[in-house]
Amino acid sequence: MNINVSGKKVLVRVDFNVPLDKELNITDDTRIQRALPTINKLLAEGAAVILMSHLGRPQKKLNEDGTINVKKFTLRNIAPHLATLLNRPVQFAEDCIGENAKTKAASLLSGEVLLLENTRFHKGESKGDIAMAQSLASLADIYVNDAFGTAHRAHASTSVIAQYFDQSNKQFGLLMQSEITNADKVLHNPQKPLVAITGGAKVSDKLLLLEKLIDFADTVIIGGGMAYTFFKAQGGEIGNSICEEDKVDLALDLLELAKKKNTQLLLPVDNVAADDFSPTANSQIVDSMSIPNGWEGLDIGPESIDLFSKAIATAQTIIWNGPMGVFEFDKFAIGTNAIAQAVAGATSKGAFSLIGGGDSVSAIKKNGLADQVSFVSTGGGAMLEYLEGKELPGIKAIKS
Repeated sequence: MNINVSGKKVLVRVDFNVPLDKELNITDDTRIQRALPTINKLLAEGAAVILMSHLGRPQKKLNEDGTINVKKFTLRNIAPHLATLLNRPVQFAEDCIGENAKTKAASLLSGEVLLLENTRFHKGESKGDIAMAQSLASLADIYVNDAFGTAHRAHASTSVIAQYFDQSNKQFGLLMQSEITNADKVLHNPQKPLVAITGGAKVSDKLLLLEKLIDFADTVIIGGGMAYTFFKAQGGEIGNSICEEDKVDLALDLLELAKKKNTQLLLPVDNVAADDFSPTANSQIVDSMSIPNGWEGLDIGPESIDLFSKAIATAQTIIWNGPMGVFEFDKFAIGTNAIAQAVAGATSKGAFSLIGGGDSVSAIKKNGLADQVSFVSTGGGAMLEYLEGKELPGIKAIKS
């Protein structure tokens, strides 16, 4: 960040969409922690900092009478913890636009912090409403986007707003810049060999990513639920395992593409099958192509762990996006945990590892390895789309 912010009001789009328990306590403040360097830098340089964010999906989880559930989705729940982390008071505006926000923003002094109410309390946020974007922009002299997790959304506060600031008064925050720099390191200047690890339930969710990875990775590992569509495509028996029947031909196309590009595509050779989708289900190790009727694959087996771990150990660059199984069940988390250990092990020997958001981040944290990999992304969907090669609205708006 290189704009002179002294004496200026700076509007920062952060991503404070953190998980809360039933008592509305924050259960994981990682996203807040990752925003602190930008906020603290602006404060140290004499800015008055106005923060805006969304929290959850309040428009999709309305009260029975059709009103917003303010108690559940208010950012007021975040303010006390943020104040503790910043070691200074955090003022709160009861809305992100309107008179209350304008009055509090206008009176904000250098070194002070104002947190606006949830941007998604307004339908105009997700619709990219121009009037809402203008109203938000009127609160400040400078706009900083530090919310990589929402960079793939063309929302009022993430991309539309940027057009109301000239090029010299808008920029990326430190987190956003770090996300872009690390993703670009993988996409445009990777050290070889590059090993990409993908997981998750559906081939359709990762289609563009798989095509992209097969095009430039040396090895692509496919685990998780989507692997069973590949087994089915090759004539395997998959029992009750998850499968996208309409994507079988697509799976064959991807296998053929890997051969054409001379990319090693690794699928599990064995799986942990269960007789029920349950944390206490009976389980057995089975060949990936021979899962019995009535059983479903919920994790990769020991031979697959060994195969994948050896491939990861050869890497100089690693991308990981998606778990190897139903890792929220401890019994079926062994494969995902082993991959997390393998990625950390390769990193300790000099590999660059990018954990591409979502469940992969949860797995790394669950294993206490977040500080043993190179970079952990804060944006699941955003990182996925960036790795696919898409131009993200939140990034384009600052650059243009």
